[in-house]
Amino acid sequence: MERPRSARLARGALLWAALVLPALTADRIGLNEPRTLWQQAAGAAVLAAAAALSRRLPLAAFGLTATLSLTAAPSLFTASYGPALGTSALLLGLRAGRARPAALCFAAVGCAGTARIVLVGLDPVPEWLVMTGTLLFGCVFPWLGGRYWRQSRELAAEGWLRAARLEDEQRLTEERARLRERSRIAQDMHDSLGHELSLIALRAAALQLAPGLADEHRTAAAELRGAAADATDRLHRIIGVLREDDDEPPPLTPAGETLEQLVARAAESGLPVRWAQPATRDPHTAPGDLAERLLYRVAREALTNAARHAPGAPVIVAVTGRDEGTSVTLTNGSPTEPSSRPSEGGTGLLGLRAAVTSAGGTFEAGPQGEGFRVSAYVPAHRTATGPPRPALAPITHARRRVALCLGLAAGVGVVLVGTAFGWYAYVEKHSVLAPAAYATLRPGAPAADVERVLPDRDVNDPPVERAATPAPEGADCRYYRASGELFVSVDHFRLCFDAGRLVTKDVVPRAGRSGEGREEYEEFSQ
Repeated sequence: MERPRSARLARGALLWAALVLPALTADRIGLNEPRTLWQQAAGAAVLAAAAALSRRLPLAAFGLTATLSLTAAPSLFTASYGPALGTSALLLGLRAGRARPAALCFAAVGCAGTARIVLVGLDPVPEWLVMTGTLLFGCVFPWLGGRYWRQSRELAAEGWLRAARLEDEQRLTEERARLRERSRIAQDMHDSLGHELSLIALRAAALQLAPGLADEHRTAAAELRGAAADATDRLHRIIGVLREDDDEPPPLTPAGETLEQLVARAAESGLPVRWAQPATRDPHTAPGDLAERLLYRVAREALTNAARHAPGAPVIVAVTGRDEGTSVTLTNGSPTEPSSRPSEGGTGLLGLRAAVTSAGGTFEAGPQGEGFRVSAYVPAHRTATGPPRPALAPITHARRRVALCLGLAAGVGVVLVGTAFGWYAYVEKHSVLAPAAYATLRPGAPAADVERVLPDRDVNDPPVERAATPAPEGADCRYYRASGELFVSVDHFRLCFDAGRLVTKDVVPRAGRSGEGREEYEEFSQ
């Protein structure tokens, strides 16, 4: 949802205030060399542009901040713009989706900083180490943190979306299950009642042919047989409306009746059915499981069709079991009595074929000599075991890669920053001229005598702009620290040599201090 314009402006103003605050206060507390008013104003304007672009164009905002930092210091590290640089890198990772443009921008900043150090740097090696450490620890590391934060939010949003989608799918699955259950009940009613009505018609036919039966009773038996056949046809048409032709689940056996009991009950009703051989069972097929239900349904449908369309024909049932599954075959011969109803094509065999094949089995039905043959094979269903396959979203993989990059960047940054700090401390400590030694120096002294009391190194980044008087023209001026304190502005001593002699010596006061201080250091000579 888009925020109101006033809210966006307020957030941008707060961001700019947070970025510009260190730039305005670093000079006053002595963390930077003092800058002119126009330099401070230009820096504040650039930070204002970066804050304005940080939402729509975060890469451009980071580029502006990095350019400002490089302009202020070739090593990229400044107390004034360091927080702004890290913040813009964090926002770049949080708001920019693609990683390649940001990586190219980091490479460009590193190349520009290296070129500037080579051209204008006073001590290239430590400055390059500081620049590299700042680029990794102050730019790449916050950028990776922003990307990790972004991906965590995307993962959370994707999780909620997936949960909502799963709820919808669950509702659809429940609705589908209700429809499938209705179809299963309809199929079971059709098969069960059709089978029972066929047996009733079979018993009525036997009663109609019984000897010694009165004519009126024989006529009643014939009418009962016809009514049963009509009821079977009507049941087929009515229940067929509720059936599904595709992906139909197998029905349950009624009251736990087994295949052997089904065949025995059909034989008791007058159907000439017999076993081809004693039934053998698959050791993996338990009563009531999927294979048992499918075999029961195949046998019931075949017996019903034989009773309706081939009355009087002998039916042979064969069941064989193997380790891989179980098969059942029902074969009937030619009818010996006239059928009460002409044979009409139904969907019973089609439903059986769909159910058996969906369970991984095979189904065959067709003429066999002068009769009909139905055969079905159902494989044994065992529970598959094994460890679940991992299903990690791409966002999770991306978060792991970002976390690994964060660790690598942190390690490399710590090493580089530690190395740069050690070099900085070494250089600063070895460029300290003791105030007592400074007090003993007199203008006009030979340079060889003066160098005996000077430290090993002079200051690489001298505070030329803080000097109260300009250096003598043509003189070789060197700057030394008056104190070994680190990360704060200290007084400096300026010694200028010309023609092999010390011509002038001056005290350059620390930031925020005026030109006084010469007398303080001259007291050491007393």
